[in-house]
Amino acid sequence: MRELVELEAESNQLARQIGQLMQSGKKEEAEEAKTQTVVLKDQIAGLKVQMEQSEQELQAVLYQLPNTPHDSVPHGYGMEENETIHENAPEVKLYEGAVPHWDLCSKYNLIDFELGNKITGAGFPVYRGKGARLQRALINYFLEKAIAAGFEEFEPPIMVNEDSGRGTGQLPDKEGQMYFAERDNLYMIPTAEVPLTNLYRDVIVQESQFPIKMTAYTPCFRREAGSYGKDVRGLNRLHQFDKVEIVIIEHPEKSYARLEEMKNYVAGLIEELGLPYRILK
Repeated sequence: MRELVELEAESNQLARQIGQLMQSGKKEEAEEAKTQTVVLKDQIAGLKVQMEQSEQELQAVLYQLPNTPHDSVPHGYGMEENETIHENAPEVKLYEGAVPHWDLCSKYNLIDFELGNKITGAGFPVYRGKGARLQRALINYFLEKAIAAGFEEFEPPIMVNEDSGRGTGQLPDKEGQMYFAERDNLYMIPTAEVPLTNLYRDVIVQESQFPIKMTAYTPCFRREAGSYGKDVRGLNRLHQFDKVEIVIIEHPEKSYARLEEMKNYVAGLIEELGLPYRILK
């Protein structure tokens, strides 16, 4: 604010004059200047409060502005209008009387949804026996593959502060989707992307450092408020789940080429496991 800068300059000038007046023995004039200085300081303090409030209001508005979609993103109003870039769907013939995965998990004691509901609530399954071993093996598989592909492994915190939530766009408008420890003002992460990306928040990266390739395994948490019904049974839409994340920080001019590289890398892993997948534009 121009007015604030001018008042601060005037206050500084008065401070210099007070010293000169005191040295010249003009004590009465120096006292008058001191009185003016007090008035100026009160005015400056009030303007600083106004400026800080205006900056906060402006920042709150800016946080609500969405990212601009890339030119390649198709126009539309729903998933049905998206474009499928690639689809890999190995033919799977289900035998007569095939049962859903949640019944198989119960039959073979792989995942206990009811026990998780007992000790915590819906969406917090208990993996047991071979189910727990499979989960651990998949985590190690994806981590080792990422390390072999040049990603540095991290083990970040699974709780982050408010600044980190803002840094990756979860806050201020998505706090309802996150678990929040009010006493400590900390949020449970929805994905390892949040702490990994925030490692470089407020950091000036030299061009020679690109690409910065990071990977991490973390448990992840999401509220999923309102997710009920047959389409969210079993392992669908969990409140707690395990995830191995990959993050690359790259020069903007190379970002889409790097994104293509990441897409091909993940697709290769899924194909290696013989699993179906679909890539949407």
